[in-house]
Amino acid sequence: MYNDAYSSEAATGLGIVFWIFYFALIIFMIVVMWKIFVKAGKPGWGCIIPIYNIILQLEIVGRPFWWLFLLLIPYVNIFFAVVIILDMAKVFGKDESLFEAGMLFLPFIFFPILAFDSSEYTEIEH
Repeated sequence: MYNDAYSSEAATGLGIVFWIFYFALIIFMIVVMWKIFVKAGKPGWGCIIPIYNIILQLEIVGRPFWWLFLLLIPYVNIFFAVVIILDMAKVFGKDESLFEAGMLFLPFIFFPILAFDSSEYTEIEH
């Protein structure tokens, strides 16, 4: 009986730690995206508004507005989201394949690098 109470308290403690870490990561990524938007000359607060943040990302990477509708189609959206992420690296001069792969597979590391390094936004027309 003692072990059950102890394991329940331990699980609750781990759950609380998980949620604190989770919300801290969310806040950190909002700050990162805010910084990226400002670096690209867009309003930083736009990163917290659903749909509008996608429109701003499309403007940053120079893709047409109608891509928003492609991002609403299941499975198709994966391809277009990858293209947007790769384009995001290019417009900030980070078009090395390792950095692009990092942005795809380790976004919580490489997006902050993009946000806080000295790279500059360069508009690209497609």
